[in-house]
Amino acid sequence: MSFRIQGVASAGFSHLYDLSDADLRTHGVVRYVADAKPGFPDRIEMRDAEPGESLLLVNFEHLSVDSPYRSSHAIFVREGAVRQYDEVNTVPQVMACRLLSVRAFDANGMMQDAMLVDGIDAAKAFNELLAAETTEFLHVHNAIRGCYSGLVVRA
Repeated sequence: MSFRIQGVASAGFSHLYDLSDADLRTHGVVRYVADAKPGFPDRIEMRDAEPGESLLLVNFEHLSVDSPYRSSHAIFVREGAVRQYDEVNTVPQVMACRLLSVRAFDANGMMQDAMLVDGIDAAKAFNELLAAETTEFLHVHNAIRGCYSGLVVRA
């Protein structure tokens, strides 16, 4: 089975790019400068930022559904990122190098299954979870800090 991974769209964040730190705080956003790689995973382009690159730590509602699983959490977006990651059958390095929590949801936003996997084995987990008839989409999170990593759907 083929799967498609998508990062978050930049449109929800581009208005924050280049704001002062004080202005960012009024939006509940904090600017960071990457000082290590890996360590600062951009959710738009689905890559770890290079040391010296500027990122914004924002609260992002990644599961906007009318269910008990409605959820938001902090994510990093690289300041200036515009190209949303969208690839088929390719697990980006930003996922492959981390321990992941993969959660399968149905069309009503109810969790049907979940797996804890080493990122290097993510493709196998995606295929297994997407094989279930009730699975509509997968949400991937970094298992250690819980940050949303990306959306996975059938291709």
